[in-house]
Amino acid sequence: MVICEQRDGILQKVTLELVGKGRQLADDLGQKVIALLMGNNVGDLAQVLISHGADRVIHVDDPILQGFMTEPYTKAASAVILDVNPEIVLVGATSIGRDLAPRIAARIKTGLTADCTVLEIDAVNDKGRRDFLMTRPAFGGNIMATIICPEHRPQMATVRPGVMIALEAAERKGEVTKCDIKFDPADANVEILETTKIVKKSKDITEAKVLVSGGRGVGNAANFATLKALADVFNGEISASRAAVDAGYAEKDRQVGQTGKTVRPDIYFACGISGAIQHVAGMEEAELIFAINKNPDAPIFEVADVGIVGNLHTLLPKLTARLQKEMSKTV
Repeated sequence: MVICEQRDGILQKVTLELVGKGRQLADDLGQKVIALLMGNNVGDLAQVLISHGADRVIHVDDPILQGFMTEPYTKAASAVILDVNPEIVLVGATSIGRDLAPRIAARIKTGLTADCTVLEIDAVNDKGRRDFLMTRPAFGGNIMATIICPEHRPQMATVRPGVMIALEAAERKGEVTKCDIKFDPADANVEILETTKIVKKSKDITEAKVLVSGGRGVGNAANFATLKALADVFNGEISASRAAVDAGYAEKDRQVGQTGKTVRPDIYFACGISGAIQHVAGMEEAELIFAINKNPDAPIFEVADVGIVGNLHTLLPKLTARLQKEMSKTV
């Protein structure tokens, strides 16, 4: 089961990513994918979920679910899970998902593994079962730990946006079931007085096809202009490591890594980034990785497809100029 997240009637990207991953896990187990859709007047999203891999959509529709409130959503999700009894429950590790998932886990008395990066089904064990393997960074990101929940069901995990890949929409048929939950006035234990939306001027780095990312080796915030010039050649975006963000070189929403965002661009330039496991966890699935670092032993070269040992301040302007020249020939 995938607990779907929608905001103002729009399905969040992580939901379709989890439905796609759920499809793979369900096929491995010979089971079905159930999408739990909660909200008010959002029934039109059911077919979208089916087209991306869901076999069944359980729709909980009620005015109390118009905007996200913890208690009503927790009550509805817990009731449906206890009724359906799925083997696995997946939740997006968004601000909403991180609020919802642990409360659900506590009510249905099961475990929860947070911020997973790899989800797999194990081989048949001595009890004749196939456990859900949930892998996530541990001990400050220095190791990758695989966690199982052998005694309780369902097995629950949250996954950050961008980690999994959504399936392409296809013509599929599925079952849509409406579920009525009896809400009490007391369930609305908070009152939403006002909703304020902030429109970001910059593009979300998880959507970018090309990212030019800088680390501590960039030196200062002003030097990020050199990275921006390279990104502009590809109509891409700049991003940063945690070290660069902590040093004030870039904004927090530009951070790639375990404590930042997970990205899957077509091309990823790692400039002055050492390649700590916390950063690599957020970008290792990029299609093509270029690394520029003056330290020939930098760990980033272990994951890079192309590595250049040298001073980025000398190399980047030359690389940008050459690429601009070559790109102009193709226009």
